[in-house]
Amino acid sequence: MKWMEGIDKLGLGLYFLLCIFAIANIYSVDQKLGEKQFIFFCISLFVGLVIFVGRSKFFENMAGIIYIGGVLLLIGLFPFGKEILGQKNWYKFGSFTMQPVEFAKIGTALMLANYVSGPDFNLKNKKSLWTSLAIIGIPAVVVLAIPDVGSMLVFIAFFIALYREGLNGLLFGIGFLFAAVFLVSLAVPPVYVVIAILLIIGVLIAMNYHRMSWDVITISGIAGSVLLLCGLAFGSPYILEKLPKHQRERIEVLYKGEKAFRDTSGYNLLYSKTAIGSGGMWGKGYREGSVTQGKFVPEQQTDYIFCAVGEEWGFVGSALLVLCYMVYIGRIYYLAEKQKSTFNRVFGYCFASILLMHFSINLGMVMGLFPTVGIPLPYFSYGGSSLLAFSMMTFIFFKLNYSDKNSLV
Repeated sequence: MKWMEGIDKLGLGLYFLLCIFAIANIYSVDQKLGEKQFIFFCISLFVGLVIFVGRSKFFENMAGIIYIGGVLLLIGLFPFGKEILGQKNWYKFGSFTMQPVEFAKIGTALMLANYVSGPDFNLKNKKSLWTSLAIIGIPAVVVLAIPDVGSMLVFIAFFIALYREGLNGLLFGIGFLFAAVFLVSLAVPPVYVVIAILLIIGVLIAMNYHRMSWDVITISGIAGSVLLLCGLAFGSPYILEKLPKHQRERIEVLYKGEKAFRDTSGYNLLYSKTAIGSGGMWGKGYREGSVTQGKFVPEQQTDYIFCAVGEEWGFVGSALLVLCYMVYIGRIYYLAEKQKSTFNRVFGYCFASILLMHFSINLGMVMGLFPTVGIPLPYFSYGGSSLLAFSMMTFIFFKLNYSDKNSLV
């Protein structure tokens, strides 16, 4: 049929597959929650249908209003938010809760895409660079102040979209260096870390030498970054000691193992690994997992849902799920790159990168490769806010892709 031309069947097919498999796994963990997730899925489909039959230009024209609305919802958490599990990042309406940070990500992606697609945008221009950083930084700072460190980390995804549009790789690399230096300095003597910092920055400068503008601002920025990184190397142990107890232990689990904190921050990880490992090659079978059915992992229906997959579906089922995510995220990057519209391309890169960050951090967290943070697995973790927000981004992008494919331009 002619109206179906431009609909990406592979992408939408993978979206439905992930959502349906997720509902089945949540149902296995908790029957009532599985039924509620199915209702959230139906609501998401209805909202997606409304998005798909609407005008694609709506999101480009309303990007600023959606962005401001998302930031205001985040700020509203300070006086009106409901504290759950130690974080005041929810609104509560009777028996329903809403996490605004999930929707703020949509607004930030739309606003960034709108600004980058403007006629005056050029990342070599300092005004364009600082405006882009402000668009990302404003909601990220509010999220960090809540505090919601996990969601704040997801905002790094927008820098991947900016890198595609010409962001200097040196700036991109230094951002990762700060995180790496902090973690490595907790296990390695600071002097060795400083030597490594100087070598890495030297290599990055050599790789980008001819693309850099060697003015006072650039030289000052590099010198300042080196000093900050060296200071961070020596100050990391002190910073760790000043963190709240639960955050400090979540980082220390990476070095000392979950058994050292089995009654506190290591409990979830210990039983998560137990569940995944006990699944073997083929798994114990649907609703047959002893750890899953025994509810040994407190958050196994949300952030730790992957451990239920590992126990019941085994290595094969887990590997297939990971493959589906990789193909799906890769497909979105591919479609984004093919867009004729800059707005569509940037939004597609933002969407794919948000998925990539959630996917990577969540799986790393569940397997003990990353500190435990509140990051849901896209489409898979229980929660109406997360599923609705990811579904909205999904249908916005596929609507933009549909319009792009049917455009005569």
